[in-house]
Amino acid sequence: MFKGYVQVYTGNGKGKTTAAVGLAVRAAGSGLRVFFAQFIKSAGSGEFHFLSRSGTLSAPQSLDDLIEVRQYGMGFVRGAPGTEDIEAAKRGLSQCQEAVLSDNYQVVILDEINVAMTLGLLGLDEVVELIQGRPQGVELVLTGRGAPQRVIELADLVTEFREVKHYFTRGVTARQGIEY
Repeated sequence: MFKGYVQVYTGNGKGKTTAAVGLAVRAAGSGLRVFFAQFIKSAGSGEFHFLSRSGTLSAPQSLDDLIEVRQYGMGFVRGAPGTEDIEAAKRGLSQCQEAVLSDNYQVVILDEINVAMTLGLLGLDEVVELIQGRPQGVELVLTGRGAPQRVIELADLVTEFREVKHYFTRGVTARQGIEY
């Protein structure tokens, strides 16, 4: 039986979502089913367009058969989150809980969930409950800046992405295909 662990990708450096996408592709390439949930983000990111496409890979199974992608956000939150932002996040967490407990997925990725907690879209206790209720056969990955200490303590693997240098400080804005 597949033994899953809890992974956390956090820190101020670039690459947390990219690492999670890489893990999803690697898992799917080995025949594992993946549920990839993106909090806060809305349609428009390159990874969403690629991973949600039907038949992108020429293999015995299409990408859709192996990776299910859902987005639970209205876009990046500036200032206090609105009711729609909170409702989308709550709906997402509920559907992620269903995915974790369903026996349909061996890998569940909660992209930007740490930021959703920081912004008050989700409560820490709700996310801790999801982590603690995870069946042994599910790999659970939580990404985003500012992972709470309790989440770090519950994780089996924590990677902190540290910014050393970033062209954003020189005024370069997010570029399609590279940052989103």
